Amino acid sequence: MGTISGRRKEATAVVKLTKGKGKVTVNKKNIDDYFGRDVAKMIVRQPLVLTKNDGLYDVEAKVQGGGSFGQAGAIRLAISKALLVENPNLRTDLKKAGYLTRDSRVKERKKVGLKKARKSPQFSKR
Repeated sequence: MGTISGRRKEATAVVKLTKGKGKVTVNKKNIDDYFGRDVAKMIVRQPLVLTKNDGLYDVEAKVQGGGSFGQAGAIRLAISKALLVENPNLRTDLKKAGYLTRDSRVKERKKVGLKKARKSPQFSKR
């Protein structure tokens, strides 16, 4: 099977799904070594758990950019798309859970005269 990509915020993930024992590697590291927080690990495994394919596929992911949760979301989207390629019957479950939707929210750009995107400097009357 080929590689499938997923994106979230500034993160981009490319995932390769193969038949196996359920081993998940991210950037050639075990998922437990790569992600420090359990929530990020849970986000990555969500599509596999939902479709009851947790121990059936090995996941090999390459991810770059963004933070840990953005990367986890990108991997989740890529895994969901890859599962769809393997078995199109899983579409209804994955779609209902929202795992096939690309979360397009990205950081808003900073505006001229403001400190951040929306935060203005402190107002001084005099």
